[in-house]
Amino acid sequence: MTELICITCPRGCHLTVDEDNDYAVTGNACPRGAVYGRNELKNPVRVVTSTVRTNLETEPRCPVKTNGAIPKGKMFEAMRLLDDIVLEVPIETGQVIIPDLFGTGIDFVSCKTIK
Repeated sequence: MTELICITCPRGCHLTVDEDNDYAVTGNACPRGAVYGRNELKNPVRVVTSTVRTNLETEPRCPVKTNGAIPKGKMFEAMRLLDDIVLEVPIETGQVIIPDLFGTGIDFVSCKTIK
């Protein structure tokens, strides 16, 4: 059995996941907690947020994030992909910065419009 704290909502339910019983979850206050507990042990994923450089002195960084969750084990590799990127203005919110990370169909996108 594994104990987790659910991060799906601010409630922070204390979950117990029984791997020997088909990943049965207890301690969750809602169905989302059960899904989180099961997925966290079978295939953990995360949305990644960061910033990248721009070519504009007055706005030297632009916030970016993945537009979906990627495998947790790929987070640091995904962050390294951002190291050498310098965005040219104008930048639009939702603009794809890096498409299809690791063949997942998930993109890094801009979170800010910079003109």
